[in-house]
Amino acid sequence: MEKFDRLTAVAIPLPLANLDTDMIIPARYMKALDRAGLGTHLFRELRYSPDGAERPDFILNRGEGRKARIIVGGSNFGCGSSREHAVWALTDFGIRCVIAPSFGDIFAGNARKNGLLLIRLPESTCERLREEIALSQLAPVTVDLGEQRITLASGETIPFDVDPDDRRTLLEGLDDIARTLRHERAITRFEAGA
Repeated sequence: MEKFDRLTAVAIPLPLANLDTDMIIPARYMKALDRAGLGTHLFRELRYSPDGAERPDFILNRGEGRKARIIVGGSNFGCGSSREHAVWALTDFGIRCVIAPSFGDIFAGNARKNGLLLIRLPESTCERLREEIALSQLAPVTVDLGEQRITLASGETIPFDVDPDDRRTLLEGLDDIARTLRHERAITRFEAGA
């Protein structure tokens, strides 16, 4: 898993409440077991018309929005059915961080396992962030996980808290297997009956 320490990148406002996993990636694209290429189907129904043409009004299809690595979403982001593919589609597109007031529980667990940083902030703060991002014409935002601070193009900083275990896992780039292997000696001793 790729380490996450500090990211300076384009952030996009996506103020949709209850954006479910089917909107993140429709079920018909979940047959693949390979994560590569899933980003092309990210927000499929929002990004493309039924004939497959890009919708020019959707933010990820315009200018700097194409380079987005951070999403500032609405409440209950990633709700709905259990689809690890939703996280895979986000990360394959290049999204490294989602900031929202709340997240679907299963989505949050899948994000943690796949190196996608989720930051929970109050709705009023998310709204202010989305407004600032839009006013700055998608100027880069910095998310510093080590310092637990977001810095906007204006210089304004916004503190955030992340679960200490999740923070360490992301800072060190550890997936569940790598975390388990850190205890390999103790596991071997236990299995040997020592």
